[in-house]
Amino acid sequence: MSDCTSKIRPLQDRLIVKRLDEEEKTASGLYIPDSAKEKPQQGKVIAVGKGKVKEDGTLTPIDLSVGDTVLFGKYSGQEIKVDGEDVLIMREDDVYGVVEA
Repeated sequence: MSDCTSKIRPLQDRLIVKRLDEEEKTASGLYIPDSAKEKPQQGKVIAVGKGKVKEDGTLTPIDLSVGDTVLFGKYSGQEIKVDGEDVLIMREDDVYGVVEA
């Protein structure tokens, strides 16, 4: 992984996620061409903001940390390119869950 985390710092309840690579072949052994692959809906958190500031000024910290593997929707987040690497920037609300190892 590149130095993406040192070049960009997400604000408030946003996080930066790098998509995990999709499987190259099916369970039956057939290889999937790039044109037929769907974008993976799992990723690894590479940077997190400090949390959401409420109207009363208190800070609600993010429940995720760097290194977490998360599940998110097909169209969640905004794709950006940092140092030639595609990453997603999304809100904590866009994350459906954390994959436990």
